[in-house]
Amino acid sequence: MIDPQDYAEFSRFLSECCGLVLGENRQYLVSSRLSRLLGEFSFSSVEELLRALRRSPDPTLKSRVIDAMTTNETSWFRDVYPFEILRHVVLPELAEKKRPIRIWSAACSSGQEPYSIAMVLAEWEQSFPPKNIQTSVLGTDLSDTVLAEARAGLYDGLGIVRGLSKERRDRFFETVPNGHRIKPDIQRRVRFQKLNLMESYAALGKFEIVFCRNVLIYFSAETKRRVFDGIARQMEPGGYLFVGASESVGSYTSAFEMVRTPKGAVLRRR
Repeated sequence: MIDPQDYAEFSRFLSECCGLVLGENRQYLVSSRLSRLLGEFSFSSVEELLRALRRSPDPTLKSRVIDAMTTNETSWFRDVYPFEILRHVVLPELAEKKRPIRIWSAACSSGQEPYSIAMVLAEWEQSFPPKNIQTSVLGTDLSDTVLAEARAGLYDGLGIVRGLSKERRDRFFETVPNGHRIKPDIQRRVRFQKLNLMESYAALGKFEIVFCRNVLIYFSAETKRRVFDGIARQMEPGGYLFVGASESVGSYTSAFEMVRTPKGAVLRRR
């Protein structure tokens, strides 16, 4: 069992660097998530690793620990309805403004969400041509590991089947010896960038659409408030924010109003 003082200090470290709140009595979670790093960095115990983290300025160690502790659970077209709203409600409305549409997928993990968005864009453009609307997708995450996977666009096993229909797999992927790779015309639509949601977003520019789904569940109320306010500042008035099915922003910011559509609910920037 991790020493209570080590656990408390590690909890503060996670909260400060990436907003994650561990809570009480999660020592087993910490031990299990960090156990794989012990041999890699030649530590004899989790306690030794935590003490080295406290002392060391080594950015690689810090990055690997954050990677191990942050959950990268994702799938294609997760929950379905946000992508239906995007295609049938949001994109047609924003296209009427005849301006470029920039979309941000925050905490994009290994790329399934931003690539799902890019597939929707391709389907939308084909179904109601001509659009002549410039669209782009930015995926951000704080993990170098998952960003490398996202940029590669290569998926196998469970990574290719969760939430992805055979029709979309056949249309948007090519089969390669070690799995399935996103086709270049979809890959070109998405740009990936490292970003910690605890830091400033000002350099990203303005967006018409933001996906920040199932990201802030384990964040403190103050961190949620700061993140949602930061996202609001990067959104154009009338832009749309998608959050997780169990998430709400009303307690943290007044910058958004809920819009109900036949496909489900979405938030709109006031």
